[in-house]
Amino acid sequence: MNSQNTPVHIRLWHHDFWRMAFANLLLTMSVYMLIPTMPLWLVSSQHLSLTETGWVMGAFGIGLFLFGAFTSYLVQRFRRNMVCVWAVLLMMLCLGGFYYLDGSQDDAGNLTLLLVLRVLFGAAFGLAQMVLASTLIIDTSESFQRTEANHAASWFARFSLSLGPMTALIIGPKLGFPVVLLVAVGCALLAVILILLVHFPFRAPEEHIHSVSLDRFLLPQGFVLYVNFLLVTLAAGLVLSLPLTLQFYSMMMVGFLMAILAQRFVFREADLKSEVVSGLVLGIAALLMSLTRSQAVVGYVSPLFMGFALGIIGSRFLLFFIKLSRHCQRGTSQSTYMLGWESGLAFGIGLGYAVFQMAREQVLYTALGLAVAALLFYQYTHRWFLNHKNR
Repeated sequence: MNSQNTPVHIRLWHHDFWRMAFANLLLTMSVYMLIPTMPLWLVSSQHLSLTETGWVMGAFGIGLFLFGAFTSYLVQRFRRNMVCVWAVLLMMLCLGGFYYLDGSQDDAGNLTLLLVLRVLFGAAFGLAQMVLASTLIIDTSESFQRTEANHAASWFARFSLSLGPMTALIIGPKLGFPVVLLVAVGCALLAVILILLVHFPFRAPEEHIHSVSLDRFLLPQGFVLYVNFLLVTLAAGLVLSLPLTLQFYSMMMVGFLMAILAQRFVFREADLKSEVVSGLVLGIAALLMSLTRSQAVVGYVSPLFMGFALGIIGSRFLLFFIKLSRHCQRGTSQSTYMLGWESGLAFGIGLGYAVFQMAREQVLYTALGLAVAALLFYQYTHRWFLNHKNR
């Protein structure tokens, strides 16, 4: 049968796994808090144009790939938890750089400095996520629980896509962007503390360590999946470039929770293809409603559908990447999935500002086109996956 369901093992949820899961949540929250607030700050405080704002926001996506080829070397040469900790500390330093620029008149509007900080911020986050997802979370679980561990931990990161902006939209209008930055630093610091509370035994490095490697970075045989997934996340990123309300992100969270329930009960014995197709159809419906309807109920239903779609599609594509990987490539599959999710969101947000200048209809029509393209392309991707999966 072409259906599969992730089993639930109560023993997986021990205190070390909870710490890693919440560290993942807090770490991604510190990034997503900037989605609704940073562009406004760049325009109002740093006096950037919408085009320049798009460059700065999109630069984060470029940074994600910067340290990836060195991840395997770093986690073997040094203690893996400390590699993650130092990467998070670099993220905090970049957030401090933005805080400094907010209070500095001399460097206000320094596009080059802002771009460098965003690229470094993305690079640090990318490295931290690659180590956390591909190594630390896996190391806290037994071998037969690792697929469930990856699946569960990824949901914590997915929740932050709504919780991060919600937190920022509550704090930002009242206390200002500098306080948002301080809260983001606080989230990252809590993530560091949680990581340090878990004991990871020292592992001797392999005899021949390659300084540059695709291990724990990119899964070459996952290119087709990556492209299909990128179409979905680009569409989501475009929508997130629009000025969205607290209500939007709250209903997105409801959609995430509904996706978990649907995955456990509705799609439990359904055909393997049904989850992604259902998610894409609901995502397309959400975009069509936003384009063609103005009733108040659309403001609740559209983000709920979008949250459900992103939750069910993201969760299933993660499992696809895992099942496509060969022996000892589980960590690499996690990193490839993360890059598809994060770079798509970052580039989509950047395009929304730089190319479409926040023109609502143009953004939504483009997102709709990408979602339809993803649905059509998935018809090929699914057959390709069934022919190439290794698990």
